[in-house]
Amino acid sequence: MASLYKKEYFSRLPELGELAPDVFKKFMAFNDASVAEGKLSHPLKEVIAVAVAHTTGCPYCIDLHVGNAKKAGITKEQLAESIFVATALKAGSSIAHGVNALNTYDGTGDDELYKSEYFNRLKEFSELSGATFKTFVDFDSQSMKEGALTAKEKELVAVAVAHTTGCPYCIAIHTKGAKKQGVCKEELAESIFVATSLKAGSAIAHAVNALNAYDEN
Repeated sequence: MASLYKKEYFSRLPELGELAPDVFKKFMAFNDASVAEGKLSHPLKEVIAVAVAHTTGCPYCIDLHVGNAKKAGITKEQLAESIFVATALKAGSSIAHGVNALNTYDGTGDDELYKSEYFNRLKEFSELSGATFKTFVDFDSQSMKEGALTAKEKELVAVAVAHTTGCPYCIAIHTKGAKKQGVCKEELAESIFVATSLKAGSAIAHAVNALNAYDEN
């Protein structure tokens, strides 16, 4: 099979419901609940879903949730801003983990790999690679500025993406940022569940490729 990704392949997803009906049904119920109207609106949840889908890199999820977001009234500008938040957070998780690289390189001898205080070493990158560090910080700051999406909405997107990348520093920073923007715990939880369903959903979506590969051989 020359093409590994075609929209038509996604139509094979219901086959998983025949192969593993109980768990498929449970997942689909969770997936639907995660983007349903709650403390967060359905349109905002679709915006979050689009950002997370770009973080997982699942083409089926991107196609599905961009379509859903458009139907829910989300503009192209809002989508673009959510994608740039995802981009900044995905890049940010790499630079944030750079403080662990500095610890390892310097041989600190600390058995604890993650402490909030390690993040203070981030500024050292401005000395090690000043021009690049500055352009990243400028981009990261710009991505979080209020625009087509509010600052609160962007922090909710950032929290979801941070849970997708699994960066503990990013989770802490953007959870605090979200709280400052007036996000309540319930809203925070809903954004995290969107991330959870999309991260899991990328695995189940790619199962259509597994079905193709299995049947081909």
